[in-house]
Amino acid sequence: MAEDLEYSYDIKIPKERVAVLIGKKGEVKKEIENSTSTKLHIDSNEGEVSVRGEDPVGLLSAREIIKAIGRGFNPELATLLLKQDFCLEIVNIGDIAGKSKKKLLRLKGRIIGEEGKSRKTIETLTETNISVYGKTIAIIGKHANVNLARRAVESLISGSRHSAVYRALERKSKELKISVFDQPLLKEDLK
Repeated sequence: MAEDLEYSYDIKIPKERVAVLIGKKGEVKKEIENSTSTKLHIDSNEGEVSVRGEDPVGLLSAREIIKAIGRGFNPELATLLLKQDFCLEIVNIGDIAGKSKKKLLRLKGRIIGEEGKSRKTIETLTETNISVYGKTIAIIGKHANVNLARRAVESLISGSRHSAVYRALERKSKELKISVFDQPLLKEDLK
């Protein structure tokens, strides 16, 4: 008789995000545990989260949700990662900015834009959600859309003009939507 294997992950998140991960009266923590069949142990002082469970898929989902909350997403958006076709991508701009806080702020500003306009435009054109937090830019959405948003973010970081990036995004997002409609309908799609 095979024994049930228990798997675990240890994740470190910023201390100021621990309260968001736990939620009011532990509701967010409980929701993650219930929806992923895992157990979370959270060290509030260090920001260390230990995830344990017997289901590797649930464990991976819990890890991604925790990482998303740690990167600034609210729990409702982070739980989109429970959907099979959704993923999280994290772009580390700290590597590019080096030790320069001024350069880091400038790069983050290019992504956010005046009054959040640039970030909102990328989110709208790619149907994703973007969080600019610390030295990272995190993206949640469907795989192809996240890839498109990541390329747009990387283009802006490398100095491309906003208007050129938006035009390319508009063109690519149209191509993406057309390719989705070109695929044959499955029985599940008709239900």
